[in-house]
Amino acid sequence: MGTATEPDPDAAFGEAPLTGFTVGVTAARRRDELVALLVRRGAEVVEAPALRILPLEDDIALRRATRLCLEAPLDYVVATTGIGWRGWMSAAEGWGLGPALAAACRDAVVFTRGPKATGAVRASGLREGWSPGSEATDELLTWLLARPLSGRRIAVQEHGVPLDAFAVALRERGAEVVSVPVYRWAPPEDPGPVRRLVEQTARREVHALTFTSAPAIAAFLNTADEEGLRDAVVDAMRGDVLPVAVGPICGRPLLDLGLPVVWPARGRLGALVRTLVETLPSRSRRELDVAGRRLVLQGNALLVAGDRLQLSPKSAALLRALAENPGWVLSRAELLRRAWRDSDADEHAVEAAVARLRAVLGPHGDLIRTVPKRGYRLAVA
Repeated sequence: MGTATEPDPDAAFGEAPLTGFTVGVTAARRRDELVALLVRRGAEVVEAPALRILPLEDDIALRRATRLCLEAPLDYVVATTGIGWRGWMSAAEGWGLGPALAAACRDAVVFTRGPKATGAVRASGLREGWSPGSEATDELLTWLLARPLSGRRIAVQEHGVPLDAFAVALRERGAEVVSVPVYRWAPPEDPGPVRRLVEQTARREVHALTFTSAPAIAAFLNTADEEGLRDAVVDAMRGDVLPVAVGPICGRPLLDLGLPVVWPARGRLGALVRTLVETLPSRSRRELDVAGRRLVLQGNALLVAGDRLQLSPKSAALLRALAENPGWVLSRAELLRRAWRDSDADEHAVEAAVARLRAVLGPHGDLIRTVPKRGYRLAVA
């Protein structure tokens, strides 16, 4: 696609394929790792933890649950998360109960919800008896309910929120259930960043949102509710803002809303970033020849005649609207509709934005042509 003087856009963005894209990160745990992976690929990142993980105060409830597990033999043990399982084993070791807990789990059938839990169980010297391919807690429950449970003792390691319905269903079948609360979710200490990310999403100023847990999605949408922006946020994720989950279980709250969420085949942060790399450019990149120059618009980045420019979200939205039909005249009212989401914006805002865009384009400012009394168009010759 390139020439001797105009580099191929794939080569220009190749080492940083997310150049021009702004990505919201809602994770609390391993946030630094995810941010580093995104920045390394050229993305601008908005960090806004939707939740934080709180260990149980003094581990009183966890120690009590652990002792209950050791009072009599366990028949089944359910490991739901890798971090939760490791935290439980580590806490038990600190109390001097590690060998006894490991022996109790070894004598039981251990079920793991997905590869992270499986890896943690194996790392503790145990083997899983079964793990659902869907990584769904519901599938674990279905498997258990298909067996005789009367009198069986089942330990269930929880993952941030109580699994009340899971435990009730087992108890109704006669099982004794020991719920093991390893950690719980709480609102972020500073709610400002997630509120700002909600506003940016509503204004389409981010190109993607990443989620690594279903509770984080719920917290993000709850914040949108509190800000009176839920409808705008959901509408944005239905079109301009790509929601990306680490896996199908994480993404279920978005799927329930009918949103086009995507996720990697494997629930890993690196795989999540690869999904973004494979998906975002194909959704956003616009390539065309205008006035004898090659123009590539990707997110908020513009490559034109060998020059790489960084645009503001508004300037990029304005240029993208004009680039949809090069040479067609768009009125100020039409540009307001396509590139603005602010109810109080008027046609003077369009004129000011065009002036700023031309200033950023510098020698390429003549790409934006004014058509007196009608509006603006992108030059074609």
